[in-house]
Amino acid sequence: MTSGGTAGGAVISASDLNLVFQTNDGSVQALKDVTLSVDKGDFVSFIGPSGCGKTTFLRCVAALEQPTGGALSVNGMSADEARRNRAYGYVFQAAGLYPWRTISKNIKLPLEIMGYSKSDQDARVKKVLQLVDLEGFGEKYPWQLSGGMQQRASIARALAFDADLLLMDEPFGALDEIVRDHLNEQLLALWKRTEKTICFVTHSIPEAVYLSTKIVVMSPRPGRITDVIDSPLPAERPLEIRDTPEFLEIAHRVREGLRAGHSYD
Repeated sequence: MTSGGTAGGAVISASDLNLVFQTNDGSVQALKDVTLSVDKGDFVSFIGPSGCGKTTFLRCVAALEQPTGGALSVNGMSADEARRNRAYGYVFQAAGLYPWRTISKNIKLPLEIMGYSKSDQDARVKKVLQLVDLEGFGEKYPWQLSGGMQQRASIARALAFDADLLLMDEPFGALDEIVRDHLNEQLLALWKRTEKTICFVTHSIPEAVYLSTKIVVMSPRPGRITDVIDSPLPAERPLEIRDTPEFLEIAHRVREGLRAGHSYD
């Protein structure tokens, strides 16, 4: 199922993408005939049950997994080329900050590996700390920050080399609901300021509907797309929008898509 744009102008273009893992118990099909187009500036959420291939799709985009069939391009390149060209930042489920490095030095790590000058590193760290509202915390250590602040530092690290594409694998899943709501608001504001293209994995229907311009609903393994929903919600989204009929209608469609996926079992 395709939504939005043409393959030529898409940031991510997948066509009949398949991925089969070989295990001791035989082959497991993680993705089946996934066709999707993600356009520049989209905020796309992937939602579905555990094991449906949401994270696997992101890992294919990041060239951390190799598809076994179909075609995939990232910024008009192969996923491997895009990785070598540092076309994306990746935010994992856990913040993954090194406890012996300050927040600034954690953010600098990929910049050090890429060979940026010290002055450029310092300038970039200052900029991304401002973007994620962590000014003044650069010299703190991860253990001195709350879980939500650690995740914001992880997002800052992914933004430090200014890739146009941000891949986010359920970054707020372990946080309590109040913190999660706050970070959802901050992430939307960050997306508007930076105009990045974001692919976001979540298990939460309200989170997917609140954040996204496009919602990709996936079925249980083998992972297929059961629905692609273009959100009609306005760009300005206070949390209260979740109580509106428009929001609840989209949430209902997502829920129905998830049920439809399960009906294939």
